[in-house]
Amino acid sequence: MSEAILINITPQETRVALILQGAVQELHIERTLSRGMAGNVYLGKVARVLPGMQSAFIDIGLERAAFLHVADIWEARGHGPTPTPIERLLYDGQAITVQVIKDPIGTKGARLSTQISIAGRMLVYLPQDSHIGISQRIENELEREVLREKVQRLMQPEEKGGFIIRTMAEDASDTDLATDVEYLRKTWATILQQAKTKPAPTLLYQDLSLAQRVLRDFVGDETSSIQVDSRENFQMLQAFGTTFTPSVLPKLVHYTGERPLFDLYGVEEEIQRALGRRVDLKSGGYLIVDQTEAMTTIDVNTGSFVTGRNFDDTIFKTNLEAAHAIARQLRLRNLGGIIILDFIDMENAEHKAAVLSELNKAIARDRTKISVSGFSALGLVEMTRKRTRESLAHILCEPCPACGGKGQVKTARTVCYEILRELLREAKQFNPREFRILASQLVVDMFLEEESQHLAMLGDFIGKPISLQVETIYHQEQYDVILM
Repeated sequence: MSEAILINITPQETRVALILQGAVQELHIERTLSRGMAGNVYLGKVARVLPGMQSAFIDIGLERAAFLHVADIWEARGHGPTPTPIERLLYDGQAITVQVIKDPIGTKGARLSTQISIAGRMLVYLPQDSHIGISQRIENELEREVLREKVQRLMQPEEKGGFIIRTMAEDASDTDLATDVEYLRKTWATILQQAKTKPAPTLLYQDLSLAQRVLRDFVGDETSSIQVDSRENFQMLQAFGTTFTPSVLPKLVHYTGERPLFDLYGVEEEIQRALGRRVDLKSGGYLIVDQTEAMTTIDVNTGSFVTGRNFDDTIFKTNLEAAHAIARQLRLRNLGGIIILDFIDMENAEHKAAVLSELNKAIARDRTKISVSGFSALGLVEMTRKRTRESLAHILCEPCPACGGKGQVKTARTVCYEILRELLREAKQFNPREFRILASQLVVDMFLEEESQHLAMLGDFIGKPISLQVETIYHQEQYDVILM
């Protein structure tokens, strides 16, 4: 099955969509202002060594100093059972080459390591380590041994560095691997040269942009075209591809159509649907996707779908269709962590086995590691999907200011009763001339109509006039009681 890759680039963000059989399978978004620093290599300057915490603050040119713990210092590990104390390795003002392993979050600075790793298309280069590791996703033992031998043949006798063989290398030719090794060695040589000539703090190496990572990581034999809608970036990708991924150049196309590239393929509508709870199935059934901090639940419903000889047949067909839809939604929304699937209950053991088989077949295309268990005693399927980046909803959305992320708001009547209690509290403490209620239109309407009697009774009880004022910018749960 041929796959098309669309790259939409604007100064503020890059968006990538993977299209298979006319349907969007994956969405990747990278915003210029929030582009992560993980993977960047800096020549830093030791700002302060903290022996008590066995850590140091490193100035890498950012607003906040970055953090380096002794456990992340390659030289500290040695060969003994305990690491070398940090005060014997670092001193204030020292220049040191470090890599960001965790982006700054809130008030915390970036987390650093002195063990550098540079990612290529097929391999990850470890300049300080002679070890050859292999991705766990390459499960065939014979294939693992063949790949190990291929990489060992490419290593120079005097070379100190080692490699991690990525999943992408599974079907790689000797030429592909050799090209990757050459790229990684060139990159590391450039980093070393800059570290000798540039003053600290300075950026020595920046991880590839999303568009560049597409050429390195996403393109496969099934990719028919890579369309880019920016001439400048198309030329930059051509230059990058010429040096590092020459095999993908024939697939790279500059899109010059009048209609926006994402509109042409219906990607914008797909993004809107991927942010909703409900996913409609072609048969009339639907999924309900609920994403929480702890886990994601996906509930399958038959809806208006009624077919086959009996209801069991309808349930079976809906669950089969849902299995494919779920696999696509996981990729599209980039849902990670614990995921609970609530298929419609099936009594037939063969039906259960078939649905599970269909699910495993559908998720086989997922480039992210997934583990699926069978049906539990409650009829649920538990699965885990490795978190590799933020979900689509977390990138594009924020908690609703009206409901605080609950997904629901108090009714107008509930808010009215809260206001009545607040009025009573205020009346016991203060003695104003008048109370004025500022609230949304719906709440004010409720006081003027169905709750007018209760408001009047309270006014008589406290012996003060109560007026109402609509605040159009207030959401339904928001109100103020003003003492006049």
